[in-house]
Parts: sequence; structure tokens; C-alpha cells
Amino acid sequence: MSALVLRAGLVLPMTPDDEVLVDGAVFVNDSGVIDDIGGGADVEARHPDVPVKRLPDRLLMPGIVNTHCHSGMLRGTAEGLPVWAWLQRFIDPMHRVLTAREAEAASRLCYAEALLSGTTTIVDMWRYMDGSARAANELGIRAVLVPYVAEHPDHDYFETLNTNEQVIRAWNGGAAGRIQVWVGLEHLFYAVPEAWKRAAAMSREYGVGLHTHSNESQFDVEESLRRFGVRPIHALERSGLLDAQRVLLAHCVWVSDDEIQLIADRGVGVAHNPISNMKLASGATPVEALLAAGVSVGLGTDGEKENNNLDMFEEMKTASLLAKFSRLDASALDAWSICRMATITGAKALGLGETIGSLEIGKRADIIAVRTDTPRMTPLLTGPYLNIPDNLVHAVQGGDVDFSMVAGEIVVDGGQLRTADIKELIADVNTLVPGLFARRAEWLANNPYPQDEASRGMPAAS
Repeated sequence: MSALVLRAGLVLPMTPDDEVLVDGAVFVNDSGVIDDIGGGADVEARHPDVPVKRLPDRLLMPGIVNTHCHSGMLRGTAEGLPVWAWLQRFIDPMHRVLTAREAEAASRLCYAEALLSGTTTIVDMWRYMDGSARAANELGIRAVLVPYVAEHPDHDYFETLNTNEQVIRAWNGGAAGRIQVWVGLEHLFYAVPEAWKRAAAMSREYGVGLHTHSNESQFDVEESLRRFGVRPIHALERSGLLDAQRVLLAHCVWVSDDEIQLIADRGVGVAHNPISNMKLASGATPVEALLAAGVSVGLGTDGEKENNNLDMFEEMKTASLLAKFSRLDASALDAWSICRMATITGAKALGLGETIGSLEIGKRADIIAVRTDTPRMTPLLTGPYLNIPDNLVHAVQGGDVDFSMVAGEIVVDGGQLRTADIKELIADVNTLVPGLFARRAEWLANNPYPQDEASRGMPAAS
């Protein structure tokens, strides 16, 4: 790693003052840390012996933080069902037959897709995550890896807390700190009470976070009331899971006012997944109410099968439009709020707000460049008609990113992935998919999918 000055036409640091630097620069030292930021000429003058990478028609900004994702290779083949039926028809049968080789190939392609579209940090809940760790290490992405754990006799084909612990021991803090491994739990319903306690204890023992799904659909709430007599967030509290070192909850669509307050009081982060929530007809998360309560809400794509891509700029636009549409309020979730959710607030939801999420001295150099010489960014205005954040949210696409740096290492340049051959990653997945689908079809042929709502294969009450 060598020191480098990045000089661009615009720099958006995402600091609290919402500053925009015209002809700005960022100095990255040889430890991959931001050591200076300001006007381009001034930064260059202060570091005269450092090479300069000039990006005149680009906007530098913090790398995007994807707070909830699942690697996979089912894109475009798991369609047309609400979430719980969708899980039983398409997803859980896939997990029953998935191999470690397939899981690693899926992670490699998903991490490449993320980096190419400006995501430098990804929270991935997936399987066989030694392979995911190898993929993150080699491709250069910053990853929070969360094994897909189920500790329930009806779901004995997922990861376990034992395998989760093995990955923590092997990889947490790996790749010079780029890789974290958290405790994962598919859902409260997918574990027995003894596992709830152990999951929280593991999080505290290893000093890592815990990630799970909650309040994704109305069915979540109804089933929680039936099983536990309380709504899901209160059930999580009773189970002891909110006592983990740090908690990140995916979705939180159907949360009540008192659940929002409990989330805020316990310092829990939330991953908002608007495209997935719309596609699976789950509903609209009350993001503004969560933010107003002081909750750190980040954005997530969810998996490639329920999105169907990992373009976080598309997620930003959808988050804005869904909030406006669901509230019938055109002022809901303004562009600055969305940009913060995709960067610094998402980082805070992961407990990484002091490390990444904004371009500030002392933070890791996770930086992307967005092209500004496109129709989508035209006109490009500063001053009283500033439209840069609105263009980023409502116009830019992931393909407009052509430079990505993680911890000071350039991983995408000129729109090309530097750490792997993208054609080889695509070919590998295409080679593996037929075998995965054939094994899943065989399993389904011997275990017909229940058609009635009362027998959808939900795990029995613990």
C-alpha cells in the first residue's frame, strides 16, 4: 500500500455540516487512513512528494455501506410469493442442498457486484462462511460476516452456533481488520430458548455483534403474539438477545411505537431493505419514526434473489420514494437523510461510525468515485441550487461508480474490478447453478410444498 492523493472535481465528505468541496482532494497515507482533506491545490501542496490520482469528472464520497445482504445464486427464480411462503417454497429447500463450493462462488460474485457499484462494506448473512471470508479477503471488500444460524430441530440444515463460533475464531479481525464475524440467527422462530441465551453470550464473549431478522411481515407479529404473548421486539428482549454486545435487526417493518422506543433505548441498529420489502409485499418500514427516536438506520439490499441486484444507489432512490409514497408526503426522507443512511448512519448501525462512513482525518480510506459527466448528473449544481445529494439519490446508478478504494487499496478502477476476473466469477456461478437446482428439485419432489396456509413448514413453537 502506498500513500496517494485523490483529487476530484467534487468531494462529498458526509460530515455533519453537509459540506461539498469543489476541486477537492483526499490524502490517503500508506496505512490506508485518511490523513488530509480539503481544497485540491492545498492538499497537493502539503504533500508534494505523494503521487496524485486525478479524477476531474468525478465526485468522491464515502464508500456505501450495505447493512443487510444474503449471498446467493437464485436471481430471478424465486418470485411471486410473500416472505414466509417464499422462504418455504424457494429458499429453505435451497439451503438443504447447498454445498460449500456453491456458497463461496455465490459470495465471490456478490462481493464483486457490490464493489463495482460502490459498496465497500457489506453485511452478509450466508452459509459456509469460511468461503465468504476467503472471498472478502481476496476481493478486498470490508465485510461483516453473519452465519445463517438455526438451532431448531425443524431447521437442522442451516449453520449452527458451533460453526458460527468456528468462523469467529478463524476470521474475526482478519484481512487487517476488514473482516468481522458476528453471531447470526435466521429468526427468533428458528431457534430454541437455550440457543437464544448462547447466541447473546457468544456475542459478549467475543465482543462481536448479533444480527437477525425481525418484524419483517405482519405474520411475524401475529405469530409472535401467538407464541410468546408479546410483539417481536419485546420477545427478543425477553429471550435475552438484546443483551448481545451489539444488535442489528433487519427489516423492522411492522414495529409499534413502544417497540421503536425499545429499539432506541437498547441502542439497536436497523437495516432498512425497501426493495425487498416491496417485492415480497411486506410493507414500508417507519424509517422517519425510527430516526426521530435516535435509532441508527442503514440501508440494505437484502439478497440477490429478493431484490434482484445489489445496487445500493437504486436502494437509496427506492427508500426515498417508498417513504414519500407510503406517507403521501413528498418531503419525507430528503436526499441528505438518504445519503447519510447509505454512509455514516449505516456505519453507526454496525458500530463502525468512528472507522468508516465519512471522509474525515483518522478514518479508514473507504472511498468511491461517481462519474459526474453523465446525463444523469446533469445539470450539476453547487451554491444556492445545490442538487448533488438529490442527483445521487434519484438519478445515479451503481454503474456510474468507476473507482472504489477499501482501506487505502484500489479495488475498482476505470470501472474494472482489479482483484478478480469478473468473467471467471460469472462463469463459475453459471457452471454450478444447474447442479444446485437439480438437487433442490429432487428434494422438493420427495417433500411436496404445502399449499395451505396452515401448514407452511414453520418451525414448531419452542
